[in-house]
Amino acid sequence: MAMLGHGGMLMEGSPYSIPSRKLTMWLFIISDAVTFGAILFAYGYLRVATPDWQTPFNSASIINVATMTFVLITSSLTMLGAVDASKGGDKPKALQFLGSTMVLGLIFAGLHIREWFGLFDRGIKLSSGLFGQAFFSITGLHLLHVLIGVVALAVVARKYSSGGLTPGHVETTGLYWHFVDLVWMFVVPLVYLTNIAR
Repeated sequence: MAMLGHGGMLMEGSPYSIPSRKLTMWLFIISDAVTFGAILFAYGYLRVATPDWQTPFNSASIINVATMTFVLITSSLTMLGAVDASKGGDKPKALQFLGSTMVLGLIFAGLHIREWFGLFDRGIKLSSGLFGQAFFSITGLHLLHVLIGVVALAVVARKYSSGGLTPGHVETTGLYWHFVDLVWMFVVPLVYLTNIAR
């Protein structure tokens, strides 16, 4: 039975209580989701309202973005593996999965940067009109989140391996990683698939 403290707040140990770190992460995710949602909505409006919008992507571009998407989806699976292993008390396996997730995040970043340089070679830059500004701003913001996630995973893995963090910390970091992956699933159709040259 849930116990109420002063002011009706749920006490620690209540089946309905949420660890403060997880609640903080959920609040961050919600606020970040609103930010990304507003940016993507503004992008969609500009895309529809601009008749001469650039459509620079071709079949090779889509193969590249499909590869990046596969890498991120796989990283979500390895993150799930890390959480499950940590909860099961298998620290070596959890650390292995965390390492795999970090490597996949870096592979995604490398593919993304290579894509950017390919666009630079074609004269498409941040300063080259509305498309360039929108594309590099959105994908740059997402890439920044991925890199922050990789750093966070590295810190968590190091402290978890030494016993300084618990499986709950691994799970909370996983929430952030899954959120970043989910955002990408909206970026792909809105930013890539609507800009295929015909």
